[in-house]
Amino acid sequence: METKWLNWAKKLQAIAQTGLEYSKDKFDIERFEQIRALSIEIMNEYTDLDHSKIRTLFANESGYQTPKIDIRAAIFKDDKILMVREQLDDKWSLPGGWADIDLSIYENIVKESMEEAGAKVIPKRIIAALDRNKHIDDVFPYSVYKIFVECDYVEGNYIDNIETIESAFFTLNSLPELSIGRNTKSQIEMCFDARKANLFEAIFD
Repeated sequence: METKWLNWAKKLQAIAQTGLEYSKDKFDIERFEQIRALSIEIMNEYTDLDHSKIRTLFANESGYQTPKIDIRAAIFKDDKILMVREQLDDKWSLPGGWADIDLSIYENIVKESMEEAGAKVIPKRIIAALDRNKHIDDVFPYSVYKIFVECDYVEGNYIDNIETIESAFFTLNSLPELSIGRNTKSQIEMCFDARKANLFEAIFD
């Protein structure tokens, strides 16, 4: 559950971003810029992030604000799931990340699986589309939809890259330390449950 101040800051940022996109009157624009500045000040007050970094990460977009899309590939081989060790925190996650524009979900999953894990995969079905902030308890400035996609593993050979350190397959009972901001244990369990189910309906919040 998000803290109230984080929820307020995100709502102010969304109001300001939309107002700046559609307002024509210079006085309205000035007011929405003040609202955006206030949202940044709230984030600055309650986090350890640098003020300029908050402005870059939290208030750098234009247009009507919509959730970001984070895709995650649940790649199975036998009874194991493929995971990658992240450069940023030295912990493990399902291959994936922000979805690139001009690529479909299918194409994004294929791309991320190859880039991060060196894995050639065949995406099969969407397991879930989840609201990140309903499942991960931390301070995060974005609204994010996390899409988990079940994939069949074709072949692979890990290739050095700038995002991950290594890749490996794990059973559900031998999971490594997880990068919680990217995926939780319950989300990994969800992927295993979907794999085993003969009839499975996609999960969404």
